[in-house]
Parts: sequence; structure tokens; C-alpha cells
Amino acid sequence: MAKLKPIHSDFLFLLDFKEQKLIKLFKDLRAYILEIHPDSNEILYHTHALTTVFSISEKLTDAFCMIPIYTNHLNLGFNKGTLLNDPFKLLNGTGNLIRHIPISAPEEYRNPKVRDLIQSAADFAVNDMDKPTKTKGMSISKIKKL
Repeated sequence: MAKLKPIHSDFLFLLDFKEQKLIKLFKDLRAYILEIHPDSNEILYHTHALTTVFSISEKLTDAFCMIPIYTNHLNLGFNKGTLLNDPFKLLNGTGNLIRHIPISAPEEYRNPKVRDLIQSAADFAVNDMDKPTKTKGMSISKIKKL
């Protein structure tokens, strides 16, 4: 396995304000997603949640999943979750596209069902993108400096 890329400093600064349990969970889930799709770009946001979005290009429209970290919990979100085949009914939500899996422990995502869902979401994003990208494995911060 390739060495895991470091977390962008803009994101890491804000992550350090979260509870240790959430930080540990985030880091492990991030590593898991990057094991499945190592060429993912990470687009980083801080709005109502501190969020890492995993995309096959530098564009949010080509994203396949995300990890939003809230005050007391985090989710594994799927940007086009309503369009994914979800035979095990893992996804929650009522929005037009986004669905999520609430995460409180590694066993909730470190399993074949979720691995397949992440891979399916990445495959869907590749097939759905407008044009190929040369941007791979980058961290793109959209976080405004404090």
C-alpha cells in the first residue's frame, strides 16, 4: 500500500478542535476511503461542518463521497447517494441526491458492504464525469484562513 498523504494544514488546524474520538474516527475513515480510491482528490470545506469531499477531479460535481464532521458526530456521505444501488439499505437521508451512513465506530464502515458502496460511488463518478482530469491525489483547500 502506498504511503497515506498527509492531511492538509488548513484542515488539520480545525480538526484539532474536535473531540479526540471524532479525530481518530475521521483519520481512520479517511485512510479507508483512500485505500479504496487512492487517486482521489480531497476538497476541503468548513461551513456548518468540517468536511473532506473525495472527488475524481478537482470539481465538487465529480465527488463520490465525503466525511462531514459535526460537533458530536460524523457521517460517511455519498454525493449522488440516491443514484447508487444500495441493496443492503445502508444509506439514510431525504435529500434529492445526498445520502449518508452515520458513523460512530470503525465496524460501521470497515466491512465489505460499505467498501462495495464506496467503490460503486467512485465508479459512478468516473462514468458520470464530463471530461477526464489530470488532477489526481491532490488536497484542495476551500477553507478561508482565520
